[in-house]
Amino acid sequence: MPPSVPSLPRRAAHTLRTSLFAQVTCALVLGIVVGKLWPDTATALQPLGDGFTRLIKTVISPLVFCVVVVGIAKAGDLKAFGRIGVKALVWFEIASTAALVIGLVAANVVGPGRGMNVDPSSLNAAAVDETTGGGHLPTTTEFVLNALPQSFIGAFAENELLQVLILACLVGAALLHLGHTKVPKILPAIEQAQEIIFAVVGFIMRLAPIAVFGAMAHLVGNYGLGVMRTYAKLIVLCYVAAALFIALLAVALKAVTGLSLWKFLRYIREEMLLALGTASTESVMPRVMQKLRRAGARDDAVGLVLPTGYSFNLDGASLYLSIGTLFIAQAVGVDLSLGQQVTVVLVLMLTSKGMAGIPGSAFLALSATASSLGAIPAGAVALLLGVDRIMDSMRVVTNLLGNCVAVFAVSRWEGALDTARAKRALDGEDTSEPDEGGEDADSGIGAVEPPPGIPAQKPKELKELKEPAPEAG
Repeated sequence: MPPSVPSLPRRAAHTLRTSLFAQVTCALVLGIVVGKLWPDTATALQPLGDGFTRLIKTVISPLVFCVVVVGIAKAGDLKAFGRIGVKALVWFEIASTAALVIGLVAANVVGPGRGMNVDPSSLNAAAVDETTGGGHLPTTTEFVLNALPQSFIGAFAENELLQVLILACLVGAALLHLGHTKVPKILPAIEQAQEIIFAVVGFIMRLAPIAVFGAMAHLVGNYGLGVMRTYAKLIVLCYVAAALFIALLAVALKAVTGLSLWKFLRYIREEMLLALGTASTESVMPRVMQKLRRAGARDDAVGLVLPTGYSFNLDGASLYLSIGTLFIAQAVGVDLSLGQQVTVVLVLMLTSKGMAGIPGSAFLALSATASSLGAIPAGAVALLLGVDRIMDSMRVVTNLLGNCVAVFAVSRWEGALDTARAKRALDGEDTSEPDEGGEDADSGIGAVEPPPGIPAQKPKELKELKEPAPEAG
């Protein structure tokens, strides 16, 4: 008899039970419905999303530390690691500048704020201070000093990724200097710690649909859908400009590596949907690091480029800031000259680098830009208070894709990318090794090295050791 075909409800139930993408999609839709129908109740659901983000943040710093240390130690060349860092910074600056220029050109052509004729004195400038908590963006000196750790434990406790990166580079360099003969057990221990962290991430990810539901319900319940009608021109412009920038990323990725950005987007569709639902790229950083490694990017490139990009390569934020600056200038009737717009680009190139992790950082950067021009009232930044949260989806998608493309591009530039493996992964083929729990065979993660003096056994020999010899007779 031919095998029976499961009914549609059973297939749907199986997909919902086994697919994180399906679970997050359903949670996203349910959150919008609850936020629209019961806004008062929905606003109380924010802790669901915040709690999930907190749990993920607890593992980001130790994971970045382990990946970078293992990457340096296994690459065996600290100079190569330095080259990766320099090339990453060059790529970041080119990408961020391109995003800023695209934003300015789009805002000049469309003019989203023209005709609004807003009186700056009617705006509540104190609302911006309330949103930012009275904070300020760090100066260049403060930014550099803040990147240097004051204590080993403090960098992890405060979740300062740049400080953790510096500590990881120092530890990795020390392992290379001492060699495996003096510290033979350290590297295997760090590798095993990394496997434990990835397992913890797997446990936390089971809560992702709940987090997406709470975050989306809070967003719709608190801000409503009416704000989209009020700022429709600005919102559409930002998303179209982001789509144009992503198309340029696709062209750049194809030219540099031969890989398809659209296939990569399908490859990380679960992580992308989760980042959209929680409005946070940090919530998916561990999973994205794991998938980039499976797609052929070497550990040292993934461990350095991706976390550094979270501070230095905020392409979506750069796009939004350039459009936002011209929007508020046009709304209050200020016509910025070409020289002033060049100044906008230069100022935002600096201010956007210190934005990560600072509450209300977009408003702080916009205020700093307005102050540097001297032509835009600082209180005009309050015009964007109502629409800023709606822009999170655009910023999250663009930032995440920009950083992933940077990992592939810099890896290929440095010869740290297995292109054939990457193409197999993006085509949906399984590139993991069953004996290593689904991790990269090349990375060595999950494989424990034998103690000094004991030769490594082949799988067949190990099997023979485990099976006792049959008794005589």
